[in-house]
Amino acid sequence: MDDLFLALGASRRREILSFVRRRERSAGEIHRALGGVTFGAVSQHLGVLERAGLVTVRREGRSRLYRARPRGLDPLRRWLEPMWDDALASLKGFAEAESALGNDGGKPARAARRSRARARGGRER
Repeated sequence: MDDLFLALGASRRREILSFVRRRERSAGEIHRALGGVTFGAVSQHLGVLERAGLVTVRREGRSRLYRARPRGLDPLRRWLEPMWDDALASLKGFAEAESALGNDGGKPARAARRSRARARGGRER
């Protein structure tokens, strides 16, 4: 997973990954699309993405063709899911509590602000 975080940590690599997400692209095409970066740097970025399992590479003659490998993000997805589950459960509880207060004269909105302020350890604005 460290390789995955390393690969995704650079904005240029995220840009490359987005560029090859929908279809296979040659290294030269990726280089031309990025602008302001040498072909050697593009090649190094592609190597990092490949080692992390985020792109596949295929040779065709003298060209190398790259395509995003969505399954490469599975470890990150598995790592994040429990956090999303907790956040969604909290949101559900908040929405249910707000709904239980009813809709009379804005009281739910005030209660929601108080609840958020208490969670931050401060006062309602």
